[in-house]
Amino acid sequence: MIVVATSDFKVYHGVVGELRDRDVRFTTIEPDEDLPEAARTVVVGPEDPRRDVPTVRASPDHPRRAVEEALAIFRGADRGTIVGIDPGDRPGIAVLSGGAIVSTFQVPIERTAAVVERELDGASDPVVRIGDGARLRGARIIDALDARRIELVDETGTTPYQGEGVRGMGDVLAAVNIARTEGEEIESREIEPTVGELRTIQRRSRERSDGGRTIDESLARQVALGELSIPEALRRHRGER
Repeated sequence: MIVVATSDFKVYHGVVGELRDRDVRFTTIEPDEDLPEAARTVVVGPEDPRRDVPTVRASPDHPRRAVEEALAIFRGADRGTIVGIDPGDRPGIAVLSGGAIVSTFQVPIERTAAVVERELDGASDPVVRIGDGARLRGARIIDALDARRIELVDETGTTPYQGEGVRGMGDVLAAVNIARTEGEEIESREIEPTVGELRTIQRRSRERSDGGRTIDESLARQVALGELSIPEALRRHRGER
């Protein structure tokens, strides 16, 4: 079982709450009590003593991170944290710890990097794996991430069949499969928009313009590279700032 042994009130309530939410078998003891024989790992606070079994030191502000690490130890799996991203307008994001899915998200592309950075706060040597589809959007996400180990993954076949009642989850499920697939480590991804991609952006600008205006190729390229949004490009096209 997992044991919580801390005199830190905030750590205690945060960790216990996270364990209960996951329906995990655990027990609590005082920091100076002997560990039960069934103890596989123990969670302690910043000032509590370490134990003779694998010990996770929990921060009062990040109890979920400590619980994820404790569960990874409990399962005997790799303790590393991996984030999988299925890029798109609303990328799917999956966070895995010790091989288990601990959180999932689907947010606008502009928020993707912030969500990933928040989920990896305090993680030791995490890996971010991003699918190689949606090239332009994927490149934007990679450029927005802080210095991380990033792997580009062949996302062929990562989106599973979605049966009755689970439609709409494809991007998140793909992100899980991407996280579980080793890729090629990269530092950046330089992408030059294709003619077809630029024309698609120009068509979208015309559809979103009240007067049927179409932005020029230069502005479309800035949109493709994430330097402008379509509304911003339309304002530039009209001579506005």
